[in-house]
Amino acid sequence: MHVDRNPEPAWFPFTLLRLLPPPERLAGPLRMVPEPLLRHGSARIIAQVLAAPLEDGRLDEFAGRRIGVEITDLGLRWVVAIGERRLEMLEPAAEAEATVRGSATDLLLLASRLEDADTLFFRRRLQLTGDVELGLALRNLLDQLPWDSLPLGLRIALNRGARFARAARAAYRGMED
Repeated sequence: MHVDRNPEPAWFPFTLLRLLPPPERLAGPLRMVPEPLLRHGSARIIAQVLAAPLEDGRLDEFAGRRIGVEITDLGLRWVVAIGERRLEMLEPAAEAEATVRGSATDLLLLASRLEDADTLFFRRRLQLTGDVELGLALRNLLDQLPWDSLPLGLRIALNRGARFARAARAAYRGMED
């Protein structure tokens, strides 16, 4: 009996997923979206994710630090400055002390917790550059956050988005993960 360890949405046939372009083909159209709009949208999502640890002071030790996130296949980059119980999105050209970079699919898998961070880094699907100690300390803190502390809508969007992206990547490559 075959047991599917990575069940994907049955509502979207594998053959149709093969027709979807890989994320890097979306980089061009994304460049047409004004950068401040992308930055504002990403700031809202990051603020939702980090609302609880900011509020209770778990990020205070990172005050004054700058963390970067790069989505390599989409050509997107953000730098987040952590302050005293607040976050600030900086210009993309700002220098980050530590940066995590990877594909849109792999970062979604990380954010949704469908794949373990250690596995993604070990397989070199994600990279951490700059102040690695800072990056690892922040990653450990985020790993300790209870999944149910995120807003339900965001958890659902991350989970479904990551499953869809993983299935689309597998279909595009012509194989099943």
